[in-house]
Amino acid sequence: MNWQDKLSNTVINIKPSGIRKFFDIVQTMPDAISLGVGEPDFITPWHIRQAAMDSIRNGETAYTSNAGDPKLRKAISRYIEERFSLSYDPMGEIIVTVGASEAIDLAMRALINPGDEVIIPDPSYVSYVPNVLMVHGVPVPVKTKAENDFRITPNEIEAAITDKTKAIILPYPNNPTGAVMEKHHLEEIAKVIKKHDLIVISDEIYAELSYGINHISIASIDGMKERTILINGFSKAFAMTGWRVGFVCAPKDVLSMMLKVHQYVIMCASTMSQAAALDALERAFVDGFKDVKHMQEDYDMRRRVIYKALNEMGLSSFEPKGAFYIFPCIKSTNRTSEQFATDLLKSQHVAVVPGTAFGESGEGYVRCSYASSLKNINEAMDRIKKFLESINA
Repeated sequence: MNWQDKLSNTVINIKPSGIRKFFDIVQTMPDAISLGVGEPDFITPWHIRQAAMDSIRNGETAYTSNAGDPKLRKAISRYIEERFSLSYDPMGEIIVTVGASEAIDLAMRALINPGDEVIIPDPSYVSYVPNVLMVHGVPVPVKTKAENDFRITPNEIEAAITDKTKAIILPYPNNPTGAVMEKHHLEEIAKVIKKHDLIVISDEIYAELSYGINHISIASIDGMKERTILINGFSKAFAMTGWRVGFVCAPKDVLSMMLKVHQYVIMCASTMSQAAALDALERAFVDGFKDVKHMQEDYDMRRRVIYKALNEMGLSSFEPKGAFYIFPCIKSTNRTSEQFATDLLKSQHVAVVPGTAFGESGEGYVRCSYASSLKNINEAMDRIKKFLESINA
């Protein structure tokens, strides 16, 4: 059988992730250091793991309700209110999803008709454009600039809007750049969004990983909650990537449509993973988010080390204020992002991700993750410095 004649043209035409091939090469290099990993290097705290095991021992192996365990939804509602001053009804405005990634997919399926346009800051997380394409929408990448600390601006949004624009994705703190939005930035953007009656898909998975500022959700800006789909989860803040637990908060009208899709394609998130997530929040309410603060402080220390080292060796970088990534400019090396990452990996066994994996405007940059040990970061910086010296000799 010729499968190429049977497959979806939409899926065939979607490019594979630009990240994976570097990870595959790293697996063949025992001494390689990867700064490409987009997940915490911390192990999920023991009490969270214990909660999952207790759930299994207690025979909690059946489905939860489609929207998620009511106890977990209530805890999420409390979490969102305590941390971000937002109120969501746990019984009608919250769904527990299989990671934040499923929540993004649900939002697209519930909102987008063929031909609808979705504005996406570029560079951004690799799945946004494919998610729009898979529902036959039209992604509209908007180049963000280093001189604006990679924040999308009101004027840039205004210039991208057409009569087909339905939504905008706001992914802050941002992967791959580490950019953040402060309240005054969001207030100005909100004016444009309300003027054109747009929907916001606000991916806030890195909300707990902000440095020197407090994270503000655009849903908290006056008049924005009613038009915002807020996405978050446990992967980054609680070092729970493999557990696959996210959540989405939104007005009932759109959430009911997202739940309909979720019911048919997922049923519910893993029961034992939900038990682990519930424990993560309940312990955090008691101990003041001790685990989260510990990891955030450690990332902050690494952030300052890698920022200083990259700039000192001539790879200029703006100071990231969120997530656990830095986005140095490599234009001075006269290599494309792909060439730089490939040559660095081959010669020094250090893996970084080409900026173009996150959009065309990532050309001239690479993404480095500081979700790695300080020892590995320091060694990687030494190797990158040697690489730069060798190509400039």
